[in-house]
Amino acid sequence: MQAFSTRNARHISLVTLIAAFIGGALVMTSNASADKTSDAQLPPPPLVTVSVLQSQDIRTWESFSGRLAPVASVELRPLVGGTVQQVLFNDGEYVTAKQPLFVIDPRPHQAAQNRANAQLQAARAQAKLLEDEFKRAVQLKSENLISQSQFETTASQRQSAIASVAEADALLEQAKLNLEYANITAPVSGRISRAEVTQGNVVEAGPSAPVLARIVANDKFYVEFNVDEQTYIKLSRSLSDADSMPIELTLDGDDVVYHGLFHAFDNQLDPASGTIRARAVVENTDRLLTAGMYTQVRLGSPQKASVLLVPESAIGTNQSKKFVLVVDEQQTARYREVTLGAQWQGQRVISSGLNEGDRVIVNGLSHVQPDTPVAISDTAALALAN
Repeated sequence: MQAFSTRNARHISLVTLIAAFIGGALVMTSNASADKTSDAQLPPPPLVTVSVLQSQDIRTWESFSGRLAPVASVELRPLVGGTVQQVLFNDGEYVTAKQPLFVIDPRPHQAAQNRANAQLQAARAQAKLLEDEFKRAVQLKSENLISQSQFETTASQRQSAIASVAEADALLEQAKLNLEYANITAPVSGRISRAEVTQGNVVEAGPSAPVLARIVANDKFYVEFNVDEQTYIKLSRSLSDADSMPIELTLDGDDVVYHGLFHAFDNQLDPASGTIRARAVVENTDRLLTAGMYTQVRLGSPQKASVLLVPESAIGTNQSKKFVLVVDEQQTARYREVTLGAQWQGQRVISSGLNEGDRVIVNGLSHVQPDTPVAISDTAALALAN
């Protein structure tokens, strides 16, 4: 009976051991199957395109809104009075310097010149007579044949005659000027306005003289625009190179670019707006520009600088901060906060936050989370290899 119990116990132990082995094998098979299922369900890392940052020498540009102002603008007013005899230009035409524009009746001024010339001749004759008298008086005085008072009277008359000649000569010069002023010419080249006073009207000289016409020089224009205080400080440090600070000007709805150079800043900041007026000079190459036009102005740095550029599509916004995602050596996307500089041909200058050689994600940014694996596209990998 005892032998039978022992055999039964051994049999139960063997059965238990076999059952435990089979159970363990089933558990291991189940875990392996679960691992395979988990691996099969993991999504592949997102495919991205990257740009490898390299320093580039570029000229940075700042954009402003501005208006055109004339470099030279003249209001023509008569310097002598009289009747306007001729108007020698068409309204709005381009005139050149010294081109005749108006003629005021010259006859009164010609007569005044003739009269002044006659007075000068008479004064010179009188002066010659008194000069001869003075020479005789000098001789007589040396021989004590005339008194001192008679000699001094002759000398005084001689000096008065010399002064009369000078006065008559000045009157003649004024008469010549008045005759010249009767023929009004353009003091500068440019586009002239309409004639404000037409033929037959009588005009007067002096403070109440009317405006006959206006001329605006249009070979070049000032471009006036306002810059903020920070920009002013930055640009002021480059004023020694102001002659090399280029500008590009465009008009609304027009693709033509006009070129020029920075000229000067105003002498004070406007406390109300916190800006200061700047002025550049632009060439009116096609004579289309005119004073008062609204323009878009781009002001370039005086010299090219070595910078890092990132496409606009690579830049994300996190509240008030800007960031990019960089792929590290483990093919993992990393968050980098950056400071942006000026725009340049659809890209942004990176002032801080990145280094040369960094691989910045430029496509697929919306599908990538920081600190997650990514896969670089074949085209990007090929570019990196080259």
